[in-house]
Order: sequence, then structure tokens, then C-alpha cells
Amino acid sequence: MGQSLSDLPDDVESLRAIIAAQAEELARKSQKLRSRDTLMEKLKAQLAVLRRARFGASSEKIERSIEQLELALEDIEAADAEFEGSVRSVSGSQDKAKPSRRPLPDHLPRQEVVHQAACTCPVCGGSNFIRNGETVTEVLDYVPASFRVVRHVQPRFTCKGCDTDTKATMPSLPIERGKPGPGLVAHVLTAKYCDHLPLYRQSEIYAREGVDLSRSTMADWVGKAGALLEPLVARLRAHVFVGSRLHGDDTPVPVLEPGKGKTKTGRLWSYVRDGRPWGDDTPPAVSYFYSPDRKGEHPKAHLASFVGTLHADGYAGFRDLYEATQPNIPAAIQEAACWAHVRRKFFDLTTSPGTHPIAEETLARIGELYDIEKAIRGAPPDRRKTIRQSQAKSKIEALRRWWDKMLAELPRSSNTAEAIRYAITRRTALCRFLDDGTIEIDNNAAERAIRPIALGRNYAKLRIMRRCRGGTSTAAVSATMIST
Repeated sequence: MGQSLSDLPDDVESLRAIIAAQAEELARKSQKLRSRDTLMEKLKAQLAVLRRARFGASSEKIERSIEQLELALEDIEAADAEFEGSVRSVSGSQDKAKPSRRPLPDHLPRQEVVHQAACTCPVCGGSNFIRNGETVTEVLDYVPASFRVVRHVQPRFTCKGCDTDTKATMPSLPIERGKPGPGLVAHVLTAKYCDHLPLYRQSEIYAREGVDLSRSTMADWVGKAGALLEPLVARLRAHVFVGSRLHGDDTPVPVLEPGKGKTKTGRLWSYVRDGRPWGDDTPPAVSYFYSPDRKGEHPKAHLASFVGTLHADGYAGFRDLYEATQPNIPAAIQEAACWAHVRRKFFDLTTSPGTHPIAEETLARIGELYDIEKAIRGAPPDRRKTIRQSQAKSKIEALRRWWDKMLAELPRSSNTAEAIRYAITRRTALCRFLDDGTIEIDNNAAERAIRPIALGRNYAKLRIMRRCRGGTSTAAVSATMIST
């Protein structure tokens, strides 16, 4: 849009017309920027509401809504930056003030590019300079992942004394008589199960780099890698269940039935060991199991060797685990109920029409408990217990007395009364965290482990699970370490 001085007309009226046109264009683009700013603020507000509502009953729908809003926000912010650039080209103004950015990570390698100034002074033409500091600008760059061919060369030698041929032993490859190296197999598995990239899409990505890897070929690698990872999965699973504190949860998953072209609903179970909230430095991990249904026999089999506390929701299939098998001998597993599920019951009430002062008051009081937990996260167990006893216990007792009072005034069949009874009937399990600093207030660790499965919806992998003995999970996806 800008013009050089030589291109400008000589008469005043033409100059005025050019200035007026540029001013009109600048005003139009400024109006668009203001409209975009308003829309961006609206989307950000909606995102904030949805993020606060993540503990609601329809959490998976909320997650999908968050994704859609974030994608829309990305597009608008990109267009916003494009408009800003065009406005600057018209007005000649500088960038608008930007918030301060965090420094680039220290652990990244640094590549230094030195830009030498001209050898002569632009003012006097001199060439005698002294160094006077330097200006350093750091930018974050990316080197794309690339393929390479590794040639394993085994020189052969013949013994002069007996004519025996000898050569070095070839290291084993992850896929017998296959072409992929361990790095490629790991990349395909990570892209499929962590980044939710189906194999056919990976095939298209690799084709852009001139590498032909068909979907069926990679599917064969995935299946063989599952068998290869079985010993690692067994060790990880043993590591998970030897702990004394577990978080358990499950989620429905559509499973393809080979040959029928239909899907049925199976279940994916997760069991998480994570001691970081109380300062335990044992590596956290999660173990997954698949089952064709949600019968209580499945968690009973999964937890057959476990002894300790299980954080879980109110699923009836867990109840038998908390019952003692012999008189005067406590059960091997004790229940730690989830305050997030209690909170969810009352949050659901606030989303329906009408006023809900009891639900809103309950949410505020439970929020105070979470403020206490936030302050002691990562602290040693004895400190967590001490603070809970001095701060949280009295709040829970007051909440219980208030619930009893409200329950006496509410119709028995009301939704609010049902939500209160849900909490009161689980009082012992809900208060267990008060007396033990290694017990959490909720079961969110397990829900976080389940969430990627629900969001990714890459259920083709469950076809492999269907072929496993007894309907148990395949090694390739049944246990993973949690990133620290």
C-alpha cells in the first residue's frame, strides 16, 4: 500500500485523495481489529468458564468444546497478527505493546550466529573501531525430525591357520528381518498412542519426505512391538501395584468387532501410582487394562495383589474390594472417596435453570478445601496431615452439620437432597485423607490418565486388545510411565 516519494503525484488534490484513501483503509482495518479483539475476549471468557467446569458430568463434551474454542481462537489470533502487519504498513506505526515473554529454556543447545558490522563508519568513513559490547537476540528455532539409513557393516575375516570365517555379531533389531530401527518404531508408537496420529496419516506425512511406509507395514510393526514390550509392561505393572496408594478409574471405549463392521462398548481401566503430591520421589506410572464390559470381576482381578488405599469413584464394582473376607481382619484395600465427584454433583445443579443457593454454598466450601490442598501439595505427609487436621477438618465438620440441617428442610426426592445424601453416605471414605498425608482429596490423578484416551478417540488400537488372551490389554498400551 505504501508508495515511494518518486511515485507520488505533484498536485495537492491528488495527494489529499491518497491520504484520505489510506485513512479510510486504516479506519476499516482498525475497526476489524477492534471487532476481533472483542471476539477474542469473548472466546477467552468462554474458555475460562469451560476450564472451570471440567469437573462436570459431561467432562468429555467440555474437553471437545475447549478444543474447538482453542482452534477458533488460534485462527483469530493468527488473522489478528496479519491485520496488525497490514495496518502498520499503512500507518507506519510500531507494534502494539506486547506482554513480557518468558525466557527461552536454559537446557536447549545454543547455536551462535555472529553478524559482523560494515568495515567502514557510515558517518565519517573511518575504519578504526573498538569493541563496545554486543546486542544478543535469542530466537527459538526448530530442526525437523529426519530419516536416516544406518548401515550395519560386519567385516568378515578368515583364519590363516584353519580357514575359519568369523565376523562380529549383528545387534538385534526390534522387528526381526524388518527394516525399522528402534528409533523409528518408537516414533511410530508415540505418534499413534500419545499424539493420536492414525497410521494412515503417518504414512501421508512420511510420504512428503520421500519415504514410502504403508499403513499395513506400520500396523505389522505395531503388533510386533506389542509383543516386544511385554517384559517392560510386566515390570511397570509390578511397579504400579507394589505401591500402597493407587488411583483407579475407567472409561467406555468403542471397540471394532473384526468381520462385522460394527463397534461395541468396552472399558479401559487405569490404575495410577503417583506419590508426588506428598513429596515421594518414586517414579509415577499408570497401568491400563481392557475389558469387554464393566463387571466388578475385572477390577477384582486387576487388584488381586494390591494392598493399600484405592482412590476411586462410587462405582459399585469396587465395593467388594473394601469388604473384609474374614472376621476381625481388615480388608486388604481401603476406600478413599473422591471430593471431586461430590463437587460434581452440586455443580450439575447450578447448570440447571433456577437458583441453587445450597449448591453454590457447597461449591464455595469445597473450594476452600481445595485451597488448603493447593498450599500443601508436595509437602511431606506429616505436614499435610497436621495442616489438614488444623484447617480442613473443622471445615468438613461444619459442612456436614450444615448439610444435615439443609437435608431436614428439603424434599426427600429433590436433586439437592440426593447430592447431599451422596456425600453423607460416603463420609468415612471422604474424610480418610484428613488422617493420612499420603492420601489425596480426590481421584483426579486417574481421571488425568484416562483423559488422553477420551480425547484422542484413536480406538483402532483396541482391535489388538480383542485378540489378547482373556480380553486383557495388549502390552503396547497397557502400562506407561508418567512424565515427571
